Amino acid sequence: MNGFVYYIRKGVLVSLVLLFICGLGYPLLMTGVAQVVFPHQANGSLISADGKVIGSELIGQDFTKDYFLKCRPSTVSYNTYTKEDLERGSYSTVGSGSQNFAPSNPQLVERVKKDMESFLEKNPSIKMEDIPTDLLTASGSGLDPHISPQAAEIQLESIAKASGISIEKLEKIVIVNTTKKTVGIFGENTVNVLKVNLAIAKEMGLVQNIKH
Repeated sequence: MNGFVYYIRKGVLVSLVLLFICGLGYPLLMTGVAQVVFPHQANGSLISADGKVIGSELIGQDFTKDYFLKCRPSTVSYNTYTKEDLERGSYSTVGSGSQNFAPSNPQLVERVKKDMESFLEKNPSIKMEDIPTDLLTASGSGLDPHISPQAAEIQLESIAKASGISIEKLEKIVIVNTTKKTVGIFGENTVNVLKVNLAIAKEMGLVQNIKH
């Protein structure tokens, strides 16, 4: 009987110690280290303009102004409520993810067709076959804040006309906000749309102070 009690007590003690170490000590330690070493990333990689938080460099947004760079399509409206959601009083659609339609799905074909027609209308000098794939396809999460350098470059002519900023200046802005492949081989070169648009807004005098 004494042996049984001993092993029960030992098991409970081990469980409490592990609970304290793994459930409290380790998370607090990692949180503390992250706040000291990587405070920007630990707090969501937030970006502010003129003292107001306007987004995260990790999450895309839907930019509608002609003088802004456009993100990829998002099947979840970049995790925000649409006008239709508000009218229906439905808030259950907000989240991340993709519809995962096959290329032959009629809804996907129709959506891509509309997006293509809209892009060509705003970019009349661009040929249909020259539109980069990422401007017509949604990411798996629906929250991707990046586009390819090609997708950024093809928009610069129309942005230059709408913003009054020279294409040369816009190209420099895109280059500054392009992340290269990891060690030159892993992943792809990507352009952060929010950062580019903030730089455009600053160049136009719409914002003054930007903090990453």
